[in-house]
Amino acid sequence: MGQKKQRLLEAKRHQSPPDGTRTSSPKEPRLEPPTTLGPQRSIYFSSLKGRPARLGSEFFDQPAVSLARAFLGQGGANPAPSYAEQVLVRRLDDGTELRGRIVETEAYLGPEDEAAHSRGGRQTPRNRGMFMKPGTLYVYLIYGMYFCMNVSSQGDGACVLLRALEPLGGLEAMRQLRHTLRKGVAGRALKDLELCNGPSKLCQALAIDKSFDQRDLATDEAVWLERGPLGPSEPAVVAAARVGIGHAGEWALKPLRFYVQGSPWVSVVDRAAKRNTQARAKASRDEDF
Repeated sequence: MGQKKQRLLEAKRHQSPPDGTRTSSPKEPRLEPPTTLGPQRSIYFSSLKGRPARLGSEFFDQPAVSLARAFLGQGGANPAPSYAEQVLVRRLDDGTELRGRIVETEAYLGPEDEAAHSRGGRQTPRNRGMFMKPGTLYVYLIYGMYFCMNVSSQGDGACVLLRALEPLGGLEAMRQLRHTLRKGVAGRALKDLELCNGPSKLCQALAIDKSFDQRDLATDEAVWLERGPLGPSEPAVVAAARVGIGHAGEWALKPLRFYVQGSPWVSVVDRAAKRNTQARAKASRDEDF
C-alpha cells in the first residue's frame, strides 16, 4: 500500500492545477500551438530564409492550358489553397531582384498545334527546351533581335509563352535595361505600363537572353517563380486568340491566350473575347440563383 500511495502522490504532482495552467517537467518538451492557422503550403513550395514560397517542379507538371491559367492564379491541375497570380523573379549579377506579376500567357499544345515550334513532333537544337522536363525554359530569338521566354509543360513539345507582367519591384532597373536594349526609340522615357507589356519587352526588362534557354525554373538561382499575395477569389481570366500566328490556319483562332481581365499591363485586349467572358460569367452567376 505504501508504494501505491507514493505512486498516487507522484501522479498528482504532474496533474494540471485547478486554474487550467500547467507546469511542464524540465524533461518534457513543451508543445506550442502553430504560429499560423489556415491551409499549409503545398508540397511543391519551399521557403528560403523567410522569402515567399518558390514554385517547385510539381507546379509546372500540368497540361499547357492548365499551366497557362495557373500562372494567372486561376485553377490548374495543382490549385493552391487560395488564389494568387504568380510572380516572376529575376536576380541580376549585382544582386538586384526584379519582380513582376504574370498577367498574360499563351499555351502551345505540342505536335498537333500548327502554331507551335514543335508542330509535327519535330525536335531541333533550337526547340529542345520544349521537350525537356516541365519547368524548363525555352528562350528563342525572333526578328533576329528580340527574345521570347516560354516554360515547358506536361507533354512533349508543349509550353507556355509568358506575354506580359505587371512590374512590382526593380522598376528603375527595368527601365534602364529597356532603354539600353530596345531598338529605334531612344530618347523617349518609358511609362511603367510599357515596361513588360509584351513578350520581348518582358525579356528586355528582365535581361533574359538565349543564355537562359533550357534552364530549370524550379532550381535556377537567377530566375524563378514565387506565389504572389493571396486573393479571396479566383481572378477573372479572358480566353482569346493568340497573337501573331496568322499562318497557323484554324489554330490561329483557337482561344489559347489568357489574360487577367481589366489588367492595364496586358499587351493586347480582345474586346470580343472580353464580352464573351463577361457573358459567361453572368450566366454562371444567374444559374446560382
